[in-house]
Amino acid sequence: MALTPAVSESDHITGNVQASVVLVEYGDFECPHCGRAYPIIKKLLEDHGDKFQLVFRNFPLKKIHPHAQAAAIAAEAADTQGRFWEMHSLLFENQRNLTSRALTGYAENAGLDTDAFNEALTDEELSKKVDKHFMSGLRSGVNQTPSFFINGERFQGDWEGDDLKKALGLVSA
Repeated sequence: MALTPAVSESDHITGNVQASVVLVEYGDFECPHCGRAYPIIKKLLEDHGDKFQLVFRNFPLKKIHPHAQAAAIAAEAADTQGRFWEMHSLLFENQRNLTSRALTGYAENAGLDTDAFNEALTDEELSKKVDKHFMSGLRSGVNQTPSFFINGERFQGDWEGDDLKKALGLVSA
């Protein structure tokens, strides 16, 4: 299935925003598989971030990960202060502790105004944004995390091996 909707400026984008290769990840901050994918994607960005752009969309699996929704909202709250990617990293690096108290601590570590952060956590618009990401994932055929799309098409290969690097054009096939 194809990515719906297409990537836009309202997405969380890092890497080379001018690159023609776009990797979209639908992820859940509490998902152990996403936790395993995080250092792989981070390394790809460190080594080849000039060759592709990374987009992250929230796909919290609330029924099996009780803290996933709150963590996704925390990332969006950090984004209100321009620190989405810092919070993204902290959440994945500490995914075994996503209590509300821990989230505030991560916000402090990310250099956020914690009063504004805590207030943003209750902003209904941020919750709606997370739900919008989730619904876009469903429309795009996402049924597990992490799920990846490259240039709008679902990536079906092994993200833990060389398949992802090959699909991104980072190593020869």
